[in-house]
Amino acid sequence: MSSSPPAATPRPAPGSLSDVATLRQRARADIDDGAVTDGYSLDAEEVCRLLNEALATELVCVLRYKRHYFMANGLVGASVASEFKEHADEEQQHADLLAERIVQLGGEPDFDPSTLTARSHAEYVEGATLIDMIRENLVAERIAIDSYRELAQFLGDRDPTTRRMLEQILASEEHHADDMKDLLEGLPENLAALQQQALKPRR
Repeated sequence: MSSSPPAATPRPAPGSLSDVATLRQRARADIDDGAVTDGYSLDAEEVCRLLNEALATELVCVLRYKRHYFMANGLVGASVASEFKEHADEEQQHADLLAERIVQLGGEPDFDPSTLTARSHAEYVEGATLIDMIRENLVAERIAIDSYRELAQFLGDRDPTTRRMLEQILASEEHHADDMKDLLEGLPENLAALQQQALKPRR
C-alpha cells in the first residue's frame, strides 16, 4: 500500500502574513538548508558563484594594495602608503563578509590562489611608479563599484540580506575611489620627477 505524499508547506498569499504554526512548520522543513528557507526565491548556487567572483575581486585588491603599501617610498609615498594599508585592511573585511554570506547560503568560499586573478573582476597590476599604483587602484575601485551596483540591483528584494551587505561594501568602495582621486589631485606638480622615482621596499 503506497503512502500519500507529504502535504506541501502552506505559503501565505501575497501581502499576507503566515500564522505561527505555519512559520514553525516551514522552519522545520529542509532544516539542513540553514539560512536558505523555502521563501528564498533565487538560485542559491548561482548567487554563491557571483559572490565568489566578488570574493576573488576583494582578495586581489588586498594583494595589490599590500604590494603598493610596501613598495611606496619617499616623503610623498609615505602618506600614500598609509592609504594603501588602510584600504587593504578594509578590502579584507569585505572579503570576510562575502565568505561568511556564501557559507550561510550553503556554498563554499573559493580561496584557490591558482584561479584567483581569472575569477576577479579587477586586475592585479603592480605599477611601475607611485602614480601608476594610485591610478590602478582607482581603476580597480571603479570596477568594483559597477560590479557591486549591478549585483545589488540583480538581487533586489529577492535577497535583501545579501543586497544590504553589497550596498554596505559599495559605499566603502565609493569612498576608496574618492580617496584615490584625491591622492592623484593632491600630488606635487613635478609629476615627471615622481614618474622617475625608483620604488624601493619599505623598511
